[in-house]
Formats: sequence, structure tokens, C-alpha cells
Amino acid sequence: MDPSVSGGPRGPGRERWIDEAAGPVVRPYAMTRGRTRARGEPLDLVTILVAIGHAPAEPGRLTREQRRILWLCRRPHTIADLASDLDLPFGVLRVLAGDLLDSGLVGVQRWTSPAAQTDQNLLRRVLDELRAL
Repeated sequence: MDPSVSGGPRGPGRERWIDEAAGPVVRPYAMTRGRTRARGEPLDLVTILVAIGHAPAEPGRLTREQRRILWLCRRPHTIADLASDLDLPFGVLRVLAGDLLDSGLVGVQRWTSPAAQTDQNLLRRVLDELRAL
């Protein structure tokens, strides 16, 4: 039967494919098992993650995306960079990274200088420059 007549190519499970090479479309919530928020520490765009170096207790339980996150986090990465590098929506990446954080496979890298975080003059200058844009 001609795929164009039947509504497009169909995969083995009869799901509709965009084109023959694309394969099935996976919805973002399927990657997170329907979750939209991470359970633990809130992760924002500039949160820096780094792999701890521990081997997963059950490597087979990690998704392909989580294994890729771990591989990239061998060097520090922000959540925004990871989402871009893996071509995943921010919300999906936040949930997957949160699971890795909860399981102790990645950690959040903190700024080392508390003075840099609390310098009000620096914050005002940054805000002024952003407004100038």
C-alpha cells in the first residue's frame, strides 16, 4: 500500500512516522515518564553540573539521554548548554539531570568566591549593561 494514501509511513507498532527515515516521534514527557519537575534541588539555566565519577549502581536503568548527560558532564556544563548540545527541551533535561543528581552521579558546581556573589556594585553594573542592550 502507498504510504501517502494511508496517511504516511507506519512503523512496526503501526505508529505514524513523519518520513521513512525519521522513525517514531517521541514526546518529551515520555522521556521523563510524565514528570515535569525534578524532585530535588531546583535546577535553572545556569546551574553547572559535573559528573562525580561514580559508576551507576544499575547502568541499565539510565536512559540513553542520561548516559549522554553523564558523558558530557565529565567537564562542567550548564543546564542550558546540555539542553542545547543534546537537543532536548529545558524541562526534560532538568528532570533527567535531577534524577542523576538525586542518584549521586552528578553534582552541582558552586561558585568558589562568596564575595563575587554578593558584590552589589558588580550586580548594579551588570544590570546597567543589560539595560543598555
